[in-house]
Amino acid sequence: MTSLRARFMLSILLWVGLGIAAIWYSSVRLFTTHVEAQYHEELEVHVRELGELTRLDRAGRPYLIRPVSDPRYGVPLSGYYWQVTRPGFGSITSPSMTRGALDYDIAHSPHILHRVENGPTGDAIVYGFIRQAAPGTPLHFVMATDERHMLRNIRLFTRELTLWLGLLAAALLASGMAIITLGLRPFRRLGAAVDALRNGRAARVDGDWPDEIAPLVQDLNAYAARNAQIVARGRVAAGALAHSLRTPLAIMVDEAERLAEGTAPEAARTLLDESERMLRQIDYHLARARSGGSRVGVAPLADPGTVLAPLVAAMGRCHPACAFVVLAPPGGFAPVAMDGDDLSEILSNLLDNAGKWARGRVTVSERRAGGAHALIVADDGPGLPPDRHEAMFAVGATGDTGGRSGSGLGLAIARDLARDYGHDLLMEPAPGGGLQLVLHFAEGNALDV
Repeated sequence: MTSLRARFMLSILLWVGLGIAAIWYSSVRLFTTHVEAQYHEELEVHVRELGELTRLDRAGRPYLIRPVSDPRYGVPLSGYYWQVTRPGFGSITSPSMTRGALDYDIAHSPHILHRVENGPTGDAIVYGFIRQAAPGTPLHFVMATDERHMLRNIRLFTRELTLWLGLLAAALLASGMAIITLGLRPFRRLGAAVDALRNGRAARVDGDWPDEIAPLVQDLNAYAARNAQIVARGRVAAGALAHSLRTPLAIMVDEAERLAEGTAPEAARTLLDESERMLRQIDYHLARARSGGSRVGVAPLADPGTVLAPLVAAMGRCHPACAFVVLAPPGGFAPVAMDGDDLSEILSNLLDNAGKWARGRVTVSERRAGGAHALIVADDGPGLPPDRHEAMFAVGATGDTGGRSGSGLGLAIARDLARDYGHDLLMEPAPGGGLQLVLHFAEGNALDV
């Protein structure tokens, strides 16, 4: 799980759930214990009262000198019952017990005992004790209350408690979500700002930030500024180095050409070949050093349509027998997160390569499919076998036929520049014959207009 929001919500859900469950359990248990104690205390008091109110008539039969104090024992089948029994002399019962009887065997001790027994209207909590009656047979005093009354009170309390604790849990979760949303808002802003920085829509991260994030933003801005300085300085240094090397190499080539006309043609040819190889390496690494792209760098936005306009005009002059056609989609080309100079370098190499091999037409188009996005430079030339496509991207590789070969650097430089940004350059057979070079942009680096 990589989302901070999901982690926080899971933590809140866990702790709220555990807390609410603990409160629910402890409250229900405490209330149940309290209600049971209350019922037992009440029954014990009433059974003692029953014993105090009972008398024996002259025949030895029990009777009450007055009704018990709780009026519920006078309501028929109310669930509150009493019974006084003297074996051999009969029993008297509460007016509420219009049917059935209580088991007087529970009252078998002078001490008050209780248990759950079957009563006239269901399971009942029964209390009882015996008292010796002179002469002979003892009196059995039994007091009962239906267990359903106690269980109903517990059930009503549990239902009410569950409702309110459920509302409390919902309120706590909503509060937690609100806190997380507000707390993570600066991080969402920072993510959007970094995305704008990466895609070239901004040069730095601006805005007011919390104290916890401000140092990170400062370091990020310092890194972006430093990265831009390093790239600019590297380009200047690479150009200066290339210039300082080109002059001695040019002199060496001139001397080698003179030697080739003199007495050491083989040595001169070796010297010329090595000089040309050195020049290719300088050109290649100079082009790589001029690149502003990097997988972890900050790339501005480039508009392919704007970049293509001067390139097509220049290629028309370099290859006058070839027509360069730009097939822009409705609304124009989608801008890409790439340095404009680097995109120009790539496209110029692709157009120049296509112009060398085309019979009469080079087309530039765009292809979009789902999240994929690509620029395609296609020619109507003779093409190449598929097994040679990948080899053409090697440094120094050429398809020399008929004197149309170049230095063998263009496609290698173009692919390396593209891959610096996480993109790729591939060669495919063109649908109408010839070849097409496809510049695939990494998903998320091409922005819809």
